[in-house]
Amino acid sequence: QVRLVESGGGLVQAGDSLRLSCAASGLTFSACVMGWFRQAPGKEREFVAGIHRSGLSTSYKDSVKGRFTISRDNAKNTVYLQMNSLKPEDTAIYYCASSPSRVTIPLTPPGYDRWGQGTQVTVSS
Repeated sequence: QVRLVESGGGLVQAGDSLRLSCAASGLTFSACVMGWFRQAPGKEREFVAGIHRSGLSTSYKDSVKGRFTISRDNAKNTVYLQMNSLKPEDTAIYYCASSPSRVTIPLTPPGYDRWGQGTQVTVSS
């Protein structure tokens, strides 16, 4: 079965950094666009970052540009989200997801068909 398992979340202070990891199994990882989403209490799930199959193209939510970096290691079937200069508004559950798209990086949840269970990121003031 397809499994996406996130790790690396935690409670940090504003300005700190975290690196999230998503380990994938049960799918051809190199054939999948990968994305990170987040969901805060009472809010809808929103796109944070995405990366093409090759890793050569990326996309980011405007509010995280310059602070977050998505990357992937196809040999390890793992996608990462490096988060620097964290802000309280980054607090959310972060989800890893895979997409069958071969050309574009989908920017909304319907573009992704496999999801991890999420990891909590909490940023204090």
